[in-house]
Amino acid sequence: MELIYRPRRLRSSDTLRRMCRETRLSADSLIYPLFVDETLSGKRPIESLPGQYHYGLDTIEEAVAECLQAGVRRCILFGIPSHKDALGSSAWDPNGVIQQAIRKIKAAYPDFYVVTDVCLCEYTDHGHCGALCGDTVENDTTLPLLAKTAVSHAQAGADMVAPSDMMDGRVAAIRKALDENGLSNVPIMAYSAKYASAFYGPFRSAAGSAPSFGDRKGYQMDPHNRREALKECELDVKEGADIIMVKPALSYLDIIRECADAFNVPMAAYSVSGEYAMIKAAAQAGLVDEHRIMCESALSIFRAGAQILITYYAKELADAIQKGEIG
Repeated sequence: MELIYRPRRLRSSDTLRRMCRETRLSADSLIYPLFVDETLSGKRPIESLPGQYHYGLDTIEEAVAECLQAGVRRCILFGIPSHKDALGSSAWDPNGVIQQAIRKIKAAYPDFYVVTDVCLCEYTDHGHCGALCGDTVENDTTLPLLAKTAVSHAQAGADMVAPSDMMDGRVAAIRKALDENGLSNVPIMAYSAKYASAFYGPFRSAAGSAPSFGDRKGYQMDPHNRREALKECELDVKEGADIIMVKPALSYLDIIRECADAFNVPMAAYSVSGEYAMIKAAAQAGLVDEHRIMCESALSIFRAGAQILITYYAKELADAIQKGEIG
């Protein structure tokens, strides 16, 4: 048979397959989520996220040391405060849980890159992402609170802030506040296309951030919508976002691809708690090979167009990359 082109030629050996890979992965693209609990001494397993922990302020350096040992040099911090109120005032307290955690990390590991999640849901007593007017989150009243929170994180030493609240105009408000406080070099990674997803369940249990009434469909995006994601990303870029993000990841690979193609800024994706928990549960039941599924899932997100991945598997993926099993 006379075949001029035989695609299988380039699959004939491991060496050749590696040389011809179209998607490359690096541990430098991974960000590990860390949960810091102001009320905790030591560390405590997170029941809803097997293999993950709540860390007290006395053990946060230990968590960072484990990241560095695995080859992960970046984290995103989520705080669990000792005090909650209607406005979430602990979020911008100079001695709040995140602010203290940043200072401890930077004192011990000054080159470790710290991103902070900027939202109010973990700090409000009602669990919503902003100030309430009746049963509705009041968008414009929330903006200065988010801006104060971002500034307080940056003043404590955060390298980057990541607003996840989905309020209209929050990137512009945060950028303005950072610049006015001499923090113009602090980048913003915006949760630009954040969907009202069922995949967040384990995180909300871990962070104590589930809303006490209603849901977040009034500000997070409808999973039916594709064009709206492009609009949200465009608005964030115009307002000064340095990096845009799609969340969740695996069920929104089409959105990652479209937004990565449309905008000339780095694209991040958050492989969320429900994605992680499903793999863990299936592996525990003996239904899948956890390591291979982990690698293939991460690869699909990067292949779709992400350049940065927030993932609970960051340490394991970094090890797999180092061993040449992926990337």
